[in-house]
Amino acid sequence: MLTNPNLPNRIFYTGVPGSRWSGIAQWLERVVPGFNISDRTADRTFGHCVAHPGLPAGHEGAYFGTGMEFKTQLDDPTYLDQPWVEPGGCRIIKSHEWSLQLDKIKELYPNDWIMLVYRPDEVSSAWWHTIGGFNIQYPRYDHYVDAIGMNNAIRLQNQAILDFGKRHDAVWYQVSSRFLKEQFMVDNDGLPDHFNDILITIIK
Repeated sequence: MLTNPNLPNRIFYTGVPGSRWSGIAQWLERVVPGFNISDRTADRTFGHCVAHPGLPAGHEGAYFGTGMEFKTQLDDPTYLDQPWVEPGGCRIIKSHEWSLQLDKIKELYPNDWIMLVYRPDEVSSAWWHTIGGFNIQYPRYDHYVDAIGMNNAIRLQNQAILDFGKRHDAVWYQVSSRFLKEQFMVDNDGLPDHFNDILITIIK
């Protein structure tokens, strides 16, 4: 496993359903050396292209959350690392529900990073329904119950993301070569062109 001294052991990663956060995580894992992607298995994969041909690929690797293989429990770092079968590298630990536990993450894991993805509520909700909504097989969304429950959760999670960013003087970026250079020390001009309505930031 290639290590990268510019990366922490973990990046706690969160965004609301429909924020396209999964695509951004996969993009980072492709262009930044040093990420551990050994959490990927056939059972932990859902392709948007299967449900909607022509759309970008969807979910890969472990997702933490209600009704999932791994819960959003923070008291044991070995539990957080359990999905990765190879040692070393930086693990992107993904959960929508981290948005509601950001202060606790910062307290318990001060040497790890927190990455926030923000996309407006209505656009996120519309995109989530476009790519499958409650028919998405992985990760599971059953606990949101219905469209009203999902929209309420998106509002709550997005507000928590913005509030945490404000408290920590977050610098928000678009998905850009500047973001890669300033946050990951990587030069790359091969940027995707479908993340233009999304803002991202890292709290270190």
